[in-house]
Amino acid sequence: MKISVKVKPSAKIEKIEKIGENSFAVSVKEPPVQGRANEAVIKALAEYFGVSKLNVKIVSGWASKNKIIEIE
Repeated sequence: MKISVKVKPSAKIEKIEKIGENSFAVSVKEPPVQGRANEAVIKALAEYFGVSKLNVKIVSGWASKNKIIEIE
């Protein structure tokens, strides 16, 4: 399954909001430095969908706030 994610790094609280059928807004506490926010997004989505972090991959948008993520 592929989903569209808008990332909000350096947020005060971590949360995941469903904004469409395959669209989510993910707020993470980590700053967008050295991939730390991306790792936090992968971890948060893995917990949300109940899968391993290895099953969550960023397909496009590694350096962008808007990402396409594949969940196996």
